[in-house]
Amino acid sequence: MIQYSKQTDERREAGPMECWCLHGAVGMASDWRGFAKSLAAGGIGTRAVDLWRFLDCCPMSLPEFGKALNADASGEISRNRGRALLGYSMGGRMALHALLENPHPWQAAIIVGAHPGLEDEADRASRRTTDTAWASRALAGNWQEFQDAWNGQPVLGKPIAREKQASGSLIMRRREIARSFVDWSLGAQQPLWDRLGEITIPVLWVVGENDAKFRELAGRAVPLLPNGHLAIAPGSGHRVPWEADEWFAETVSGFLKLGSLR
Repeated sequence: MIQYSKQTDERREAGPMECWCLHGAVGMASDWRGFAKSLAAGGIGTRAVDLWRFLDCCPMSLPEFGKALNADASGEISRNRGRALLGYSMGGRMALHALLENPHPWQAAIIVGAHPGLEDEADRASRRTTDTAWASRALAGNWQEFQDAWNGQPVLGKPIAREKQASGSLIMRRREIARSFVDWSLGAQQPLWDRLGEITIPVLWVVGENDAKFRELAGRAVPLLPNGHLAIAPGSGHRVPWEADEWFAETVSGFLKLGSLR
């Protein structure tokens, strides 16, 4: 049974472990429902976080988000023995910011197709310009055309299948989604490469076999993590949790059960 927490988060209780899941750009908490069901079958609970609620009232930088998410987790009475943090794409970048806070409440992490940061300021400026255009389309453009354009990007691959009602409700968050293209843009993010060594908990870094750009980034990032592990999803592109859903659920479940949260 799905329970709602913090207004629009989705929680599924199932045993002593809990994995908090952060969706990607133009995503939603319900994107994790299939994954949550698979983990529950193996005795792992989940909490799918609605990232848009963090932008309900005002702007929030990536470092500020990391602090806010950790405060959410730390402020709850946990009946679990362990808590893991999982982030996909934009959510993976956000997870890294939470993990770089000291202290933080996480015992393990899974990072999927995330970018540790652009190292050249000119590249960051260019990305900010691109994301400002996306923000404008999200806020004031035709919503269906915006979604089609976003999902049509070759780097993303196959769109995430959503229930019609869930997909339709995303338009209610268009203001927050537009804001995220400014506050949480890769261009607004300071490069984290030199800080990855500060993350000492076990980290599983997941990429798709066919996602060449992010495989290269993962190949650089994982050796910088003191306890990092690389997992490559066979035949998958960028959206591993949905393109290789069975493999992903089994891989994450195995990682969490093999000592990370025990």
